[in-house]
Amino acid sequence: MDFKDYYKTLGLEPGADDKAVKAAYRKLARKYHPDVSKEKDAEHKFKEVAEAYEVLKSAEKRAEYDELSKHAEQGQPFQPPPGWNAHGNPGFADGMGGSSEYSDFFESLFGGAGRAQRGGRNSARRGQDVEMELALLLEETLAEETKTIAFQLPQYSPDGQPLPALNKTLNVKIPRGVSNGERIRLKGQGASGLGGGANGDLYLIIRLVPHPLFDVEGHNLILTVPLAPWEAALGGQITVPTLTGKINLRIPANTQSGQRLRIKGKGLLNKSSEPGDLYALFKIVIPAQADEATRALWAQLAEQVAFNPRAQWSQ
Repeated sequence: MDFKDYYKTLGLEPGADDKAVKAAYRKLARKYHPDVSKEKDAEHKFKEVAEAYEVLKSAEKRAEYDELSKHAEQGQPFQPPPGWNAHGNPGFADGMGGSSEYSDFFESLFGGAGRAQRGGRNSARRGQDVEMELALLLEETLAEETKTIAFQLPQYSPDGQPLPALNKTLNVKIPRGVSNGERIRLKGQGASGLGGGANGDLYLIIRLVPHPLFDVEGHNLILTVPLAPWEAALGGQITVPTLTGKINLRIPANTQSGQRLRIKGKGLLNKSSEPGDLYALFKIVIPAQADEATRALWAQLAEQVAFNPRAQWSQ
């Protein structure tokens, strides 16, 4: 078994912090999402990125992985250190076992998948439930979507011995307004029962793909809107994006950096109430470079306005 370098998968150096890991994941998840990517092997790369993020997304998990990586010798087959026990490492006890979305490396060390409950030879046993993550773009939550999913079902002989997994494909209707982390149950679509037992269920866990522009707060969206100093001071009308297209937004005069403006009903759908809102979060930016004439204008403005933004600090 080869050791998987999850830092390399995300384009990071070992020791990267939470912020760097999240930023790398957001960028690559969007790049390789099968619904939008034209990259070769996009679906495979998307799954690799998701697996790497699952391991590195928290400091606790990264510490366990970093400890494990000390035992990986370059060019040699990887063997876990003596005494390593996936179930003894609570940082990875996230219910990931049984998911076909993860590699053999992940499952063998962190997943604990594929273990059947063993009972009497002729007793009826319900089939194993299976979980898998389903990635959705924010735009895809605004209407009912039909998604084709492919997954594997564990199989066992009548005496509980594991058999080769069964590949299965389903067309699934995803209701509009689903939220991140929501579980959708597909009754009877899990592993087959033994001895006449009922089939298990398939659970789809919704994972919203990070958007390059919008952050999610519940059912609300946050859009950071850059403003030039003169736009903030004078106000005016600008064009901003939403999930359903561009709109014109009027900026009040004397807008401050960090100020929010609510755009009603332009957030995510909420199945139990009205849709969420979009909040424009203003950020004042200045040109990265300026010539002598521009700097002279800035100096003239500073002299005429005589504004001290730190005047209230001492109070």
